[in-house]
Amino acid sequence: MDRGFRVQGLGEVAIRCADLAAMTAFYEDILGLERLQGNASPDIVFFRIAEGVAGHTTVLALFDRTLGTGPDAPAPETAPETGARSSLHHIALSLPFAEQEAAIRWYEAKGIPYRVEHFGWIGWRGVFTQDPEGNTVELVAHDPNLEPPRSLHLSPNTRGSARG
Repeated sequence: MDRGFRVQGLGEVAIRCADLAAMTAFYEDILGLERLQGNASPDIVFFRIAEGVAGHTTVLALFDRTLGTGPDAPAPETAPETGARSSLHHIALSLPFAEQEAAIRWYEAKGIPYRVEHFGWIGWRGVFTQDPEGNTVELVAHDPNLEPPRSLHLSPNTRGSARG
């Protein structure tokens, strides 16, 4: 039987935050993400990442970790860990390769620690930093100097690939 659908994009990544104001400032002021207006709650902040698919904007959502009243909402003292103890490995945001150098200069001017990693097997370069709660944030781009072997070029139908 044909599945009848194919996932075509990432709609949203949502992070529970201990300090919503600091996290909002990082994603808005440091990374320059566009904050969306009209949130459903003052304890949620949405940022536009891209146009998305079929009218659903791709967003990053920041939720105050105490938000929620349903049975699956964690109590503040048992809320999920952020940073290295979290099940979230990292968030990768795409940008053009030439803009990575501007991001590096911006991080240096702001005194923000970062590291650069090269993923030659797929032709990507990542510039990594951390948000105020210790989550790793990558600015990733195709690096024309790291062209992978032809046999590794990904197509839209590639399944289950892993990054280095």
